[in-house]
Amino acid sequence: MLETRAATAVSRRTVTTVFDPHRASEDDWGRFLTYWRLRHAEDTPDEPALADADRRHDVLQPNALYAFHRVLALGVHGEFIGSLTASFRREGTPEHEAFAPFVDAWGGVLRPHRRRGVASALLRSLLALMDAQGKSVATVKAHLPEGHAFLTAIGAAEKHRAVENRMPFAGLDWQALARWRGEGFAPAHGLRAEVHAGRVPFERLAGLMAPLSALLGDAPTTGLARPPMRYDLEGYRTWYADMDRRGGDHLMVLLLDGNDVAAVCDAAWSPRFPDRMFQNLTAVARPWRGKGLAKGVKAAMLQLVRERHPEVALAVTSNAEVNAPMLAINRQLGFAPHRHDGLYQIGTEGLRNFLAARPLALQQDSQEARP
Repeated sequence: MLETRAATAVSRRTVTTVFDPHRASEDDWGRFLTYWRLRHAEDTPDEPALADADRRHDVLQPNALYAFHRVLALGVHGEFIGSLTASFRREGTPEHEAFAPFVDAWGGVLRPHRRRGVASALLRSLLALMDAQGKSVATVKAHLPEGHAFLTAIGAAEKHRAVENRMPFAGLDWQALARWRGEGFAPAHGLRAEVHAGRVPFERLAGLMAPLSALLGDAPTTGLARPPMRYDLEGYRTWYADMDRRGGDHLMVLLLDGNDVAAVCDAAWSPRFPDRMFQNLTAVARPWRGKGLAKGVKAAMLQLVRERHPEVALAVTSNAEVNAPMLAINRQLGFAPHRHDGLYQIGTEGLRNFLAARPLALQQDSQEARP
């Protein structure tokens, strides 16, 4: 007697689970790391992949300023097929009241499992978290076309757009950069240069938090509703402790008008990705703009990176698309757009309205039936 097999469709609701990295079993960690390898291959296939050990370390890293809530969607075999991570400011941290309404969220669904209600299930977990924590605004970033389309479909509004620019070191004109540095650091400005390579001493960082936060807060963010952008010394403690463990450099170039910061440029280098440097903040105080200071500190930074890390072949930075002066300087250096990020925002009512129109969708999974 021959045995026949027929494929039948079995429906199940999307199941989500909270992933607590400190309590997760080794099996859970294995599924978690497998999921992120797949996500990396789908979302950024041309980028170097983070090693599993480094990703695990990053997730386990304590954060004194922000709490993290991770939710994962499960497939029929218990594998992770989608994720949503939300972070929000911890109570008792500086200016917590200004941060209280806001939550940052990011996530995604593996391509074979899309359009089955997985993303809606993850959004339900986000709404539940926001209700429980008293949050009213979620900010989500997207750079892939499908991400932009999804956020638009759920009713989120794009409030800000940034561009990640990249520049090969091989094309830099070092003679022109020397002129930029000379003009920006000219004695006629009456400014004093201060350069830190490797680490900035904590006692110096403590005195820089307020002026650097003021410069950061002056950066354009279009229509984005947000708390004050600021630097916190605790964030540097965490970062520096991590660099002490695995290596890395924090580089900072300052031009000072007495004790006031007239211009700053800082960057980071990590042995995880030794061929690239990551440009962080470049800013000039309003009274000092239009005098070539931004070019001067950028040129000094690039020369410093070249001296300390000759293996660096690529510079990476991110700029607001409305920041025309900085974009013009970057174009002169040779930076070119690599990707565009949209920052979207949606409130609890918007999420509630979208989800109310979405029934608890069922996934369709084929299994074999034997008559």
